[in-house]
Parts: sequence; C-alpha cells; structure tokens
Amino acid sequence: MKSIDVSTNSKSEMIDITSKINKYVNDIMDDNGVITVYVPHTTCGITINEGADPAVKSDILKTLDQKIPWNNNYKHAEGNSAAHIKSSVMGSSVNLIVRNGRIQLGTWQKVFLCEFDGPRRRKIWIEYFTK
Repeated sequence: MKSIDVSTNSKSEMIDITSKINKYVNDIMDDNGVITVYVPHTTCGITINEGADPAVKSDILKTLDQKIPWNNNYKHAEGNSAAHIKSSVMGSSVNLIVRNGRIQLGTWQKVFLCEFDGPRRRKIWIEYFTK
C-alpha cells in the first residue's frame, strides 16, 4: 500500500490528485489490474469528475453548501457536522482500472480529493490488485 500526503488550503475545496495517482501507478505497475484510492478521514472525500473546466468544481462545492449548510442546528459538538455529511455524500474511495500500467479515465475525468474541513494535511491510501 502507498500513502500520499496532500495539504489542503481552504475550508472546502477539490484538489486534482490524478497526477499523484499516475506517478504511483507508473512506479509500481506495468500490467493490468485495479487500484483502490481511499481517504482515511471523516471530513473529506474522494470523487471522479470533470477536470477540464474549473467551474465544475465550483458548482459542486456551491451545491453541497446549499444542500448541506454549515449552520443547521447540528448536535455534533465539534461544529463540523456539515463536513461529515458531505464526506459521506462524496464517499471515501474510488476504484480505477489500470490497463498496461496506466489508469483508465474518460477524456475529461480527473480524481479529486474533496476537502470539507480544512485547511488540513490529508492522507490518501492507494492499494493495487493485479490479475
């Protein structure tokens, strides 16, 4: 298993981690398989979405803030319930197909770490499985 550290800069943001994943795959795999990319945190998530137009990330974060507001009379004492809920909505892992040592994504797709309680230092765990 590989661990990658990512520093986030804002309370909420989506960081493109595709190149970090590609580097890991290029270093350890030259065949076919699947990798799982996982975040071991309860206030951030991971997703695959469009990476060409930065407005997509902005629209996603804006919509999450509208649907899951920071102040909503939550009971969690730390005051970050919205971040926990957003993390659950996004999910904590994605699986990626690797073919001939390269992750397979659609033309516009990128992999994003989704920060909802930053800024923080986050870990990403990557595990690979081959045939």
